[in-house]
Amino acid sequence: METYNFYAPTKVLFGPGKLGELGDQKLPGAKALIVTTGGKSVKANGYLARVEAELDRAGVKHVLFDRIEPNPLRDTVNAGGWLARGEGCDFVLALGGGSVMDASKGICTIAANPAVDAEGNVTAGDIWTYVMGGTAKSQPIPNDPLPLVCVTTTAGTGSEADAGAVISCEETDEKLRLGDPRLFPCLSVVDPELMLTVPARLTAFQGFDALFHNVECFIAKNHTLMGDMICREGIKNAAASLAACVNDGTNLEARTQLAFANTLGGYAMVCSGCAGCHGTEHGMSAHHHDLPHGAGLIMIACAYHQHMIDVHACDDRYVEMARLMGAGEAELAEQGPSAFVTELSRLKRECGMDGLKMSGWGITEDELSAIAENAITTNDALFGHDPSPLTVDDVTAILKASYK
Repeated sequence: METYNFYAPTKVLFGPGKLGELGDQKLPGAKALIVTTGGKSVKANGYLARVEAELDRAGVKHVLFDRIEPNPLRDTVNAGGWLARGEGCDFVLALGGGSVMDASKGICTIAANPAVDAEGNVTAGDIWTYVMGGTAKSQPIPNDPLPLVCVTTTAGTGSEADAGAVISCEETDEKLRLGDPRLFPCLSVVDPELMLTVPARLTAFQGFDALFHNVECFIAKNHTLMGDMICREGIKNAAASLAACVNDGTNLEARTQLAFANTLGGYAMVCSGCAGCHGTEHGMSAHHHDLPHGAGLIMIACAYHQHMIDVHACDDRYVEMARLMGAGEAELAEQGPSAFVTELSRLKRECGMDGLKMSGWGITEDELSAIAENAITTNDALFGHDPSPLTVDDVTAILKASYK
């Protein structure tokens, strides 16, 4: 039997109503920087007020940083880290989805690791010192990051259960990874009641991302026994609940099932890691920062997985995933591994996602080869997990096959 290592130290409060238990927990400090988006939803829906009330109940002071954008930016992360340091915050509370949680991991890092100028003055640090790949410096994080508490409002990234983040830089068109075991949240609240107000379109983008975390970790060449067990449950639960969440956002049972699949996806990434489909999408949204990550994945996933099926990268795993997504034995006998793409296409239609077009986000056919080059150059770790190696020409072909 193969061996594996598994480390996931986050305490998770999972289920409807769990936000109401936040104030009862032993929190990691006396003053929190609450990090959220610049949008209106967490305020309009009362989630920010509820979090603030829980912190007040616990006797914890708090400061708000509400500037996080989709595909969080280097400069925003640096600003948040400097604010946390200046305000004397001793931990960070992320309230939001994947972008907020990813940004918060960077903010935790920068708050504890300022720079020093030539005159010896302490100045704001730069997260590009610690992210990996591309033009980043990929240096080890010297001081322990601030502790992180996550209250997730979406079912998409699994970032509440892992130690990784993705940060973007507009100046260099790069979307790179930050990772360190010290970036695991110490506490995460996964309360599906906070997800009931997510619009259908965003629910689909986020839910497919959760599905694909489990799918890619299952086919990754470094998959493990522990990871396989997690991924099977994640795929089954995401496939069973996603369309119900999209078509009836008030379905709390389906929302809870999808949230479970999402958190499992975080654990799956701890066990192995996403592959070239995620790497390719990072190249897309690095060039087009307004492209939601999940939307990019939805547009390219069928072509990516069909390529892996065509080269017989892991036929048995594609058959198993098709079965987990609902394929019957007659379909599997007729189509074999390609039944997975059939099931994925069916789920896209059921969620109203089959009409997404790259051109709708300003992507042109002329730039597809440059996107492919960027993706492979800056996300070599993700492509290193592919069950069969991809070249720039392969990635370009996948993008062209997906283009509308």
